[in-house]
Amino acid sequence: QVQLVESGGGLVQAGGSLRLSCAASGNIFSFNIMGWYRQAPGKQRELVAVITKGGTTTYSSSVKGRFTISRDNAKRAIDLQMMSLKPEDTAVYYCTFRDWGSRDYWGRGTQVTVSS
Repeated sequence: QVQLVESGGGLVQAGGSLRLSCAASGNIFSFNIMGWYRQAPGKQRELVAVITKGGTTTYSSSVKGRFTISRDNAKRAIDLQMMSLKPEDTAVYYCTFRDWGSRDYWGRGTQVTVSS
């Protein structure tokens, strides 16, 4: 069974930085697409950033230029470096990995709170 575990969330002031990490455990060798979504209170879950195994990245317009996603295929892990954080970045952040059969796995989420 595959499990994803996120870490690195917390409370930060506006303009600050945080780094989120997510790693997979379980009987699976590699993943296709890996990424981050977030969900703010009262809002739908939205894409933050995704990265393919080859390293191609896609960012939402709201975070482009401030967030950087990276992955370590050998470790089955991804990071999200978040800079210049804004109060509107406050949300629960979820990592998600898609395997080569298009099955999606989700972490439990980590809270990011940006104070003004």
